[in-house]
Amino acid sequence: MKYNYKFQNLLGTVYRRGDILFTNDGNCVFSPVGNKITLYNLKQNKSNTLPVESHFNYTAIDVSPNGSVLLAINEKGEAQMISLLTCTVIHRYKFKEQVNAVKFSPDGKLFAACCDDTVFIMTAPCTFTGEFRSFIMKRVFKKAHDQVTCLDWSSCGKLLAAGSKDTTTKIYTSEYMDNLNMCSLSGHTDKIVGVFFEKKSLDLITVSRNGQVCLWEASIDADDLVKSEVQISHKKRRKLQKEAELEDDEVDEENIVEKDKEYESDQDVNMESEIEKKQVKVEDDKRLRYKKLGRHYIGDAIRNASHKCRVSAAAYHKGTKILVTGFTTGIFFLHEMPDVNLVHTLSISEHRISSIALSAQGDWIAFGCPNIGQLLVWEWQSEQYVMKQQGHSLDMTCLAYSPDGLYIVTGGYDGKVKVWNTTSGFCFVTFNEHKSTVTSIVFSANKKFFVSSSLDGTVRCYDLTRYRNFRTLTSPSLVQFACAAVDSSGELCAAGGHDVFEIFVWSIKFGKLLEVLGGHEAPVASLAFSPTLSSSRLASASWDKTVKLWNCVETSSDCETIQLTADALQVAFRPDGEEIAVSTLDGNISFFNVTTSDQTGSIEGRSDLGSGRADTDLITPQKMLKTKAFTTICYSSDGSSILGAGNSKHVCLYSIRESVLVKKFVITQNRSLDAVNDFINRRFLTEFGNMALVENRDALEGGDVNIRLPGVKAGDMADRKVKPEVRVHCVRFSPTGESFAVAATEGLMLYSQNAGLDGTFRPYRLESGSTPLAVKQLLEQRSWGAALVGALQLNEHDVIQQCVEAVPPTDIELTVASLEEDYTHRLLNTIARLLEDSRHLEHLLLWVKSIVTAKKKFPQPVLLALEKVLTVKYSQLSKICDFNKYTIRCIKSVGELTPKQEDEHMDSDHSSGRGTFSDSDSD
Repeated sequence: MKYNYKFQNLLGTVYRRGDILFTNDGNCVFSPVGNKITLYNLKQNKSNTLPVESHFNYTAIDVSPNGSVLLAINEKGEAQMISLLTCTVIHRYKFKEQVNAVKFSPDGKLFAACCDDTVFIMTAPCTFTGEFRSFIMKRVFKKAHDQVTCLDWSSCGKLLAAGSKDTTTKIYTSEYMDNLNMCSLSGHTDKIVGVFFEKKSLDLITVSRNGQVCLWEASIDADDLVKSEVQISHKKRRKLQKEAELEDDEVDEENIVEKDKEYESDQDVNMESEIEKKQVKVEDDKRLRYKKLGRHYIGDAIRNASHKCRVSAAAYHKGTKILVTGFTTGIFFLHEMPDVNLVHTLSISEHRISSIALSAQGDWIAFGCPNIGQLLVWEWQSEQYVMKQQGHSLDMTCLAYSPDGLYIVTGGYDGKVKVWNTTSGFCFVTFNEHKSTVTSIVFSANKKFFVSSSLDGTVRCYDLTRYRNFRTLTSPSLVQFACAAVDSSGELCAAGGHDVFEIFVWSIKFGKLLEVLGGHEAPVASLAFSPTLSSSRLASASWDKTVKLWNCVETSSDCETIQLTADALQVAFRPDGEEIAVSTLDGNISFFNVTTSDQTGSIEGRSDLGSGRADTDLITPQKMLKTKAFTTICYSSDGSSILGAGNSKHVCLYSIRESVLVKKFVITQNRSLDAVNDFINRRFLTEFGNMALVENRDALEGGDVNIRLPGVKAGDMADRKVKPEVRVHCVRFSPTGESFAVAATEGLMLYSQNAGLDGTFRPYRLESGSTPLAVKQLLEQRSWGAALVGALQLNEHDVIQQCVEAVPPTDIELTVASLEEDYTHRLLNTIARLLEDSRHLEHLLLWVKSIVTAKKKFPQPVLLALEKVLTVKYSQLSKICDFNKYTIRCIKSVGELTPKQEDEHMDSDHSSGRGTFSDSDSD
């Protein structure tokens, strides 16, 4: 088995906090998900998480005008310049404080960022300036009296508007101008939420939190701005002028020549003063001034209904002059500017809208709601959703792969059950029937339904064909179910109690309780049915330090008991059903033979999980390490390896035969989560205790004080803000063996063997004569079999693809017959990967047919991978074929008509009011 798993995608978390924005073509949306960024392709209906990770959560992002560079800044002020072509970080910069907003200039040469009350204008590292430094500070403005909240550049790129919490909007210049230094616009009564320049104009629109929209008219155009010949500040310029005047006066005093004094008349003095006034007036007319054209109030009816309703986000499309404002109650307005005519209003959520983005064409609007992790893309002209995705509002607790590896079902603390497509990365159905935490999810072997258990006392069966809850299984008395299992035939379902120490067995077909298995003396932590069809053996693990093996087909409740050294946390069957693995509270994983109940192996992995000390922990990492254990384990598809994880940031992959750690995966480096670091920062430790125990408040909640005063904030006065702790709730291997999924605090992470394969050389049974040049020469000689063997030995994807496509269809069957069995298995696995993107579908299907008919035995993961790809291809082609079928029928019916019949048919259609085609042809 190969162990080259790498991070592929992040599912389950759609949006956390920060800015969302469209790409320049308007087809994709960038969404920050914690310390990662996900790109949602709205045209191809796919999501992809960039392989870039920060040490803290991203809050401010922006894309350069050419679309090649993404500037992302986390909550600690660490800026990363990410190349979207290579998906790598090319430059870094450290701001001293959190950045509230960042914006590229229209030409892409500069970008502006605001920290607290300071605005920085810096050169963008994506442009070559000849400097060694990547980020060069150009101008710094510290004119605001409170935090700067929003930024916008003018179309010419000369002016920058910055709105702040002090209810004013400042106008700054990227370069020194003779007719403008700094301009301040006041008139709002609440903090500024959005500032927007008009297209090809210096006119301005400002939006405040209380719903006021002010329109500002500029006195001059962008072309009238005069750039200073000497790029120095006005203050320094005046100082140099005074020094020059003093020098001139000194020179004049030294070279005094006695002359007769001539007295000017009063009339001459008055004439000179009038000329000076006229010159000053002409200069004032060329200076930039703003005039308030009007003030409009939006959302008055909403604010009157709820005094807590405020404008939380705003966006403006300069081309179509559409202003979008989002409120804290989940309602958004569309207004047409400059008349502020209401175009559309809609309530998309019950929670705050924190970020709004408009596509380049102006037809799509993206909304982000951080409280529930929701991301919406709305087409306002047709009033339809382009994309509507929402993750679990709380952590995920469990997951399960479908038998073909195409779907993943997740359950969470919020009681929701979601089904995700691993190919696209989108959730396509959500079930809300559970009223409490979902504890376990199991798929049936026939892929038609899955079962979930919950603490609400129900076990529910869901149909994946009609997307409904077709069966609800309950016990005679109320029981909180902690685990569930389904047998290989899909007829029996078992669930273990958390507060009642019994196992309940139902018939899924009839929904009746068949038997109650008793014998455990503590909560049942895990259940697992044997995966083989010939056996209905059930293994149950409990906190009473035992594992029991039951035979559910027999009526007797006799069982075999296996004693353990500590409380059992999880039990799993090997894919062949001959062995079980049990994780215990002492950090060990024990293996037992199902037939003889003898222990066959053991893995001690407590030290592999890592300590992960939280900020508020008062014990040492050595003591913390003794509390670690594997809370979730899973066998690989071939049964040779086992995956284990727990309350840690590490996921450990072990080889069962050697009982050694093969690879350790670090799921996150996000220090915005708790227990990521192994040691506490000593700067937070004082003589009074750990400063992490002191709760800080935002400015809206009473400033920087640590004590919340009565009446400062409505709600629970005992409510605390805590950092979520990093932990892994569930790990599962894909049945295809290509990937595994991790349900952690940050979301559903997928690790795949096919991720990041470029540049990695992993040969298989390599010989001295197996080179790319030799394979090319063999193809020219039409030695298909030898060339294919050499390509499989090199294990290069492009070389194998070249060989597969070069073989003529008539020689495929003979070429397959000449291959050895292990080469055939690897070839079928490679063809399954080629089917995902290749256009030569029929040619590859001929290869599949020849391989399957020539060889009778294949590893199950290879067949499941092939089934997964063919299922996706079938769904894609069926839609195209149905469309083409009806189109051809229409064309054929029209082509069979003679010109005379066609005229008569058209006349009859017009007289009857029907279309061109008959009712039998229209569908």
